[in-house]
Amino acid sequence: MTDAALKDAEPSRRIEALLATERTARRRTLLIGAAVLAVLILCFWLTELLNGPRLAEGLPAIATLFAEMLPPDFSRWQRWLKPMADTLAMSVAGTALAIALSLPLAFLAARNTTPSTPLYHVARTVLNALRAIPELILGIVFVAAVGFGMLPGVLALGLHSVGMVGKFFAEYIEHAHPAPIEAARATGAAPFQVVTHGVLPQVVPQFADVAMYRWEYNFRASTVMGMVGAGGIGTELMGSLRLMDYRQVAALLLVILVTVTVVDWLSGLLRQRFK
Repeated sequence: MTDAALKDAEPSRRIEALLATERTARRRTLLIGAAVLAVLILCFWLTELLNGPRLAEGLPAIATLFAEMLPPDFSRWQRWLKPMADTLAMSVAGTALAIALSLPLAFLAARNTTPSTPLYHVARTVLNALRAIPELILGIVFVAAVGFGMLPGVLALGLHSVGMVGKFFAEYIEHAHPAPIEAARATGAAPFQVVTHGVLPQVVPQFADVAMYRWEYNFRASTVMGMVGAGGIGTELMGSLRLMDYRQVAALLLVILVTVTVVDWLSGLLRQRFK
């Protein structure tokens, strides 16, 4: 084959190779999509989400329950002010505790700031363990350990939040630009000075975002903590459910909805301040 023929054949080979790569990628995408769909169908079947007769039988009961919730009964709203304030205080204290514990763990769990590899793995394991235990389980444990009240709720929310907040903090630290860190080290700065001058100025806005989002989550979670004896508005909600006073349950749910909306709005304002 002449040189001219080889030059003419080269573009067609490249096109064929590109088409083959595209076909392979398309087949891989279809296989992954089919696998995901199969897993979803299996999960729907195992959880009886596809059990039409059972769902049809339950719909009238659900409709009856909603009918019993109307109209909402707000006659005891004054009794809910202190429990709602307790729930808000629980969420703030739990978030503050989580941030205080997450900061040192995050710097140990980030590859670019940890003093050693063993400490890195220990910190990551601690974060994974705290994240794996639901706050409701922690709440039950702490209620059994320290008694009823807001303290077990704060401890449960705080420790569970450390797992997620610390993970996000560590990820942001690892993605910090290396130039300021290397410049601080080049000047002979101590490790603490490297953190305060090379890392923190880059990640404080992201830390603030995570803290605000976690506060929103903790407020919603703190309403559940009251159901296990940790105080707050959840205690009132649990009492109404036990008495089957569904009109009051509806009123409490509406109050919680409005309060969550206000908390989300305040969180958004605070995030804007840190940008």
